[in-house]
Amino acid sequence: MEEKKMVKVTVDGEEYAYPYGTPYRTVAADVQHKIPWDILLVNRDGKLCELHKVLDRDCTLRMVTAQDKPGIQTYERSAVFLMLKAFHDVVGSERVERLSVEYSLSSALFVLARGSFTLDQALLDRVEARMRELSSQAVPIEKRSVSTDDAVDLFQKARMFHKARLFEFRINSHVNVYSLDGFVDYFYGYMAPDTGYIKCFGLELFESGFVLRLPTQKNPKELGEFRPSQKVFRELYASTLRSQALDASSVAELNTTISQGRATPLILAHEAMMEKKIGDIAAEIAGRREVRFVMIAGPSSSGKTTFSHRLSTQLWACGLRPHAIATDNYFKNRVDTPRDEKGNYDFEGLGAMDVEQFNTDMVRLLNGETVELPTYNFKKGVREYNGNFLTLGDGDVLVIEGIHCLNEQFTHSLPQQSKYRIYISCLTTLNIDDHNRIPTTDARLLRRIERDARTRGHSAQATIKMWPSVRRGEEENIFPFQDSADMIFNSALIYETAVLKPYVQPLLFGVPRDSEEYIEAKRLLKFLNYFLPIPADDVPKTSLMREFIGGGCYQV
Repeated sequence: MEEKKMVKVTVDGEEYAYPYGTPYRTVAADVQHKIPWDILLVNRDGKLCELHKVLDRDCTLRMVTAQDKPGIQTYERSAVFLMLKAFHDVVGSERVERLSVEYSLSSALFVLARGSFTLDQALLDRVEARMRELSSQAVPIEKRSVSTDDAVDLFQKARMFHKARLFEFRINSHVNVYSLDGFVDYFYGYMAPDTGYIKCFGLELFESGFVLRLPTQKNPKELGEFRPSQKVFRELYASTLRSQALDASSVAELNTTISQGRATPLILAHEAMMEKKIGDIAAEIAGRREVRFVMIAGPSSSGKTTFSHRLSTQLWACGLRPHAIATDNYFKNRVDTPRDEKGNYDFEGLGAMDVEQFNTDMVRLLNGETVELPTYNFKKGVREYNGNFLTLGDGDVLVIEGIHCLNEQFTHSLPQQSKYRIYISCLTTLNIDDHNRIPTTDARLLRRIERDARTRGHSAQATIKMWPSVRRGEEENIFPFQDSADMIFNSALIYETAVLKPYVQPLLFGVPRDSEEYIEAKRLLKFLNYFLPIPADDVPKTSLMREFIGGGCYQV
């Protein structure tokens, strides 16, 4: 009998030998005792592989856990699959009309459920118990390739029409589907090998649906704290209703609109909705005569600058005289800027701002004094004064944009009634299908990749590399203050990913295959493949989209 070929595997500098065809799961089990978190995937020489895949070459492996971004995404997908299977088991598939995973909400996923059943906590407790039963049984999550035509037929029969429509726009002849004890579904991304890997979860009734609570990347063994922002939730929910009104609540619906030549009316309708919202905000501000400071904050690539311009236009139309102030001009001189634990300048923290000078200047303006406003010279790292004087008269209002604008410490000297706070974020409600949501951070990252390339000459690799640092800054300096806002503004555009696709796709293909950022670039490329492209010709020059793709009428 011929001896089986051996394959050399290197893990953390140690070499192992396994027979050709050994599943990665076996290798993971052999090194699991060295790692505190469950291994969910392996990174084989820069390529992610599910654990059921087998060794077919000499390679170097890195174990991927839920403390890694691809790992926590795998955990989330697998938990959703487990929840869907358990829900159908408890309620009965014939009684389930639709289960849709809408968006992330404070370490949880918000789910809407429709059908001939009563959604209450007692039902959710039964579903959760079934989830735990399946988890304890370590039921295999099996993957197979089927023809695209068969997939369409499969999901139509299962009444998952959102998936069937999605595949109608797929060029590939085959798709991968997953099955769990007879329950079949499609997921965008990798999955755990069995239900035994999904141990930490919870189901709770919330508003008009329920939430699937999950662990965080920081601590995969404990449920993340569930403290949802009611204001953000209400805006997400309202945005979902607006998307439904435009027949664009999923990628399949968006692609249908594009393929039927109705992209331009969709763009104009959504832009009209956004303009009305901005006009309503301006009218509310104009109705509060004591407001002199409009404070605007939001995470990276939310479109804060263009929004500020558009709001200023509407304020002007309401009879006010807006004046723009960028809080960046109140950075401390470079030599006085604090450093982080790695010795790098910390430009994100409040300590980088000259808070007292800002408050002094704003109070003087409020008192009717004339103030010379600074301009920050980023090349020299110093604040300069170039004769920019300002006096506030009746009807004058300052439109102030910056990451700390919702932090009360930043505006501690200003009377509460003089401030109107706006939190702006790209709160994506368009999803791939009912069970595959689009993270808000993905939408912002695509915007950032294109803008960085166009305005700063940065590669997609560079933008992806620094994105985790950007996200940490947002978690510390922006998200904790979002509920203090008087108004939440959603800057997400239903059509934006279809417009961004021709811009961003070539940039992502430029990420080197041997770089750490390639895995994320590849994931984004796969994501973009679901969208039909839309040319940018009919995007208005005033659109927030123009801040990222160029061609706008504002200086941003």
